[in-house]
Amino acid sequence: MAHTLAGRPETATQAKVLKLLRDEGPLSRVELADRLGVSRTTMASEVGRLNELGLAEGAGPAASRGGRRSTLVDLSSDVRFVGIAIGATTVSVAVTDGRLAVLGQRSVDMDVRLGPEPVLARALELTHKVLAEQGVARPVGVGVGVPGPVDFHGGMPVSPPIMPGWDGYPVRDALARELGCPVLLDNDVNVMALGEQHSGVARAARDFLFVKIGTGIGCGIVVDGQLYRGVDGCAGDIGHIRVEEFGPTCACGNTGCLEAFFGGAALARDALAAARGGRSPALATMLAEKGELTGADVAAAVAMGDPYTVQMIRDGGHRVGWVLASLVSFFNPGLIVIGGRVARLGHPLLAEIRGVVYRRSLPLATGNLPVVLSEMGDDAGVVGAAALISDAIFAAP
Repeated sequence: MAHTLAGRPETATQAKVLKLLRDEGPLSRVELADRLGVSRTTMASEVGRLNELGLAEGAGPAASRGGRRSTLVDLSSDVRFVGIAIGATTVSVAVTDGRLAVLGQRSVDMDVRLGPEPVLARALELTHKVLAEQGVARPVGVGVGVPGPVDFHGGMPVSPPIMPGWDGYPVRDALARELGCPVLLDNDVNVMALGEQHSGVARAARDFLFVKIGTGIGCGIVVDGQLYRGVDGCAGDIGHIRVEEFGPTCACGNTGCLEAFFGGAALARDALAAARGGRSPALATMLAEKGELTGADVAAAVAMGDPYTVQMIRDGGHRVGWVLASLVSFFNPGLIVIGGRVARLGHPLLAEIRGVVYRRSLPLATGNLPVVLSEMGDDAGVVGAAALISDAIFAAP
């Protein structure tokens, strides 16, 4: 196992160099000095120190600009991060290089309601497997996303509605102890927003909303390039905005929440009722074959053109659009990205959400507002978790 733990940057300039190399690829010392507004002598010594710390390395000669050729600087090929995405029904682990490209990945089905010990034990088992496959002794750091509100500074979930037994569990510290490296924990939606910002459709956006529609519904808020968590870390919990005075009871204990109408669990519940009530022949056939129904079955029925499920998606998309229209008028984002498993219902869902947002928001706010589907699939969570920890490692001391 060749790879060893790298150090941490010691100055603000070193931290900025690492982030530029991560986000833009190899740059010459001259370019780095120009971009950061420091002298070439200063840059030479800062890059030298990053090489000693095991965080950067030379990457051959840069293109000539006349005079002596500058050397390209790149992130060390030994830098490895781990992203762990714990969802309501799955656990995914990926090892990335310093630029957050996924080198190896594993996923298993796992119910988060089993509680922290079995779920984290499985996450650690996957992590060790993926690290061993990549020949990595210890990663530089690990980022983790979980499907509930998180006390970011304490590194633990706080009263998460769909995670019984996890309230106050020291997830960050437990994993750091086992893995022997820095660990950060955040809410899954925030982590996915970071993934979209680094590798997805939000790369060029400074102010955007990432809306995850999965088992739960949440929203990652990025303001001027920075994730906005709110005072207690629960900003963007839009699944618990009430869309109707009387409606189904939500996991949070209230009634009429957006999530209770259109999260993955709500879709499965409505699909079952539609199949049993004879309103959807397609779903009835699937229920007879499998004995249960999920959001994926609803997507399959929509793809077959089943009229009842198409209407289910329209109704759900309408409610999501209704909430987003209010957010657009309030926040005026430059982009809305829709992701998560339910978002794989694709364009029928997107068309409905778009239609409501554009009709109900102020024309000024939607004049140049793209509302798009994520293209990252399951990678947003693990890449975002790696981005979360790399931001912290590549930060000024």
